[in-house]
Formats: sequence, C-alpha cells, structure tokens
Amino acid sequence: MDVAVNGVRYHVEIANENKQQTVVFLHGFTGSIKTWQSIVEQLRDFKVVLIDLIGHGQSESPDLAERYGMNQQIADLEAIFTKLALTDFVLVGYSMGGRTALAYACAYPERLEALILESASPGLRTEEEQKERQDRDAALAKRILRDGIPTFVNFWQEIALFDSQKQLPEQVKQAVREERLAQNPNGLANSLVGMGTGSQQSYWEDLSRLAMPVLLVAGALDLKFTGINKKMLAVLPNARLEIVEAGHAIHVEKPLEFATIVKEYLTLEFRGGKS
Repeated sequence: MDVAVNGVRYHVEIANENKQQTVVFLHGFTGSIKTWQSIVEQLRDFKVVLIDLIGHGQSESPDLAERYGMNQQIADLEAIFTKLALTDFVLVGYSMGGRTALAYACAYPERLEALILESASPGLRTEEEQKERQDRDAALAKRILRDGIPTFVNFWQEIALFDSQKQLPEQVKQAVREERLAQNPNGLANSLVGMGTGSQQSYWEDLSRLAMPVLLVAGALDLKFTGINKKMLAVLPNARLEIVEAGHAIHVEKPLEFATIVKEYLTLEFRGGKS
C-alpha cells in the first residue's frame, strides 16, 4: 500500500498483521523492501512492516535533493508510524537503512522497544571527513544521472564492499542486480546527496545516551564495518555485537543465520534484559 506523508508517497508492505509484536525493516542504498523477503518468511510470529525509503523502490523520488535530508527522512518515518498506529516496535536497518534507523532512534527513543543495526554506522566524526565524503557522493550522483542506472549498477556491484557477494548463487546475484536496476536514477542520485554518510550529522556523541537494547550485526569479511561496530559497542550502554561469517549484506549472504539472530534476539534476549 501507499502512505502519503509530508508531501511524499511511500510504499509500505505489512506481513502477519494479526501478530502483536511489530518489527520494522529499512533497506540499504539501491535496495527496496524486496531485499527482506527471505527474512520475512522466517518471522511468521511477528507483524513485519517493510518500507521503501525515499527515492527507492516504489516510493516517490522528489526532484530536489534537499527533500532527502536525514532529518526529513526520519520525520517522514515518524509520520508513517503514526498513520499506521505503530507503538513500541523494534526497528531494524541495514547500511543506509541502519544509519536511518539509528537517527530515528536518537530522535524518537520513546517509540522503540529495541534497535537492530546491520552493517551500520553513526556517520563520520569530523567536518573534514564529511566534506570529503560529500564530494565523492556528489560525483557519484552526477555519474548516475549522466550514465544511467544500468551502467551505474555494473560499477556498483564490483566495488570492494560487495566482493563476497560474487560467491553467491547466480539466482541470488541476479535478484540483487534486478533490485538495483529497478531504481529511479533521480532517487538514487538525490539520496546520495541528501542523506549520504557525509551529509548526515554524526551520531557518535549520541550513542552513550541511547538506553534502549541495541543489537549490532556485522560481517567478519567486512573489516571496515566490523571495526566501526566494535567502537559503537564500546560506547552504547545496552548493546551486543554479533559478528557473522559474511560480508556487508549479511541478510543477503546468510539469510537464515541473520533471521535466526533477529528472531532469537526478539524472543529470548532484550525483553529479558540480557542485552
């Protein structure tokens, strides 16, 4: 279904609507709700809400990059959750969706029961790092608009971050490729400029005040984000880190293992105060 908030139309899908505990999933850059399908199949005991973020999947891709700012994205999410009458839910985010989930958790901590971050980061610490990343993302955005989605996807699937995906079955690789090819070029370009890692604020200083249970999940083959998550674990007051033998997109490379980690955390841990 479509949900219109603050002048933007979002695509939302809900599974297992009659279940009590709600889990919301946010995908990464070039992704969509389709990336979570194999995970949803393993979570039949939970109400699962899937959202295409702004500029992705079947959600709207506004023309202005300014509309894609992280603060506006989390305000849109809050409006969507209000329209869906969601309260006391668990928020799961992967990569860009993980940064978005963390930003939402810092802005609306009272709304969440727990937070699960897969290969996510709190952003960049210094203005120099942010400026350098903004420049790189702006150049990539121009490349997307100039060369089109197929050429961009050919480039994007070869970056080092996704090296481990080359070992996946052809069927899985093709599904990931088709999900990327289905994106809107304006949506991806504006997402990079508006809510890229360099454009968002740093949430490193907020981590120590985030009292809710947090599960961090990182891939052992993704050394950059494993390192970032270890640093996050050191300052989060109520967190646990799970490292899986996988690369950046753990839920794609090891879907059953990722779903089991999420399910066990939801059923056994944070509600018992063990996290």
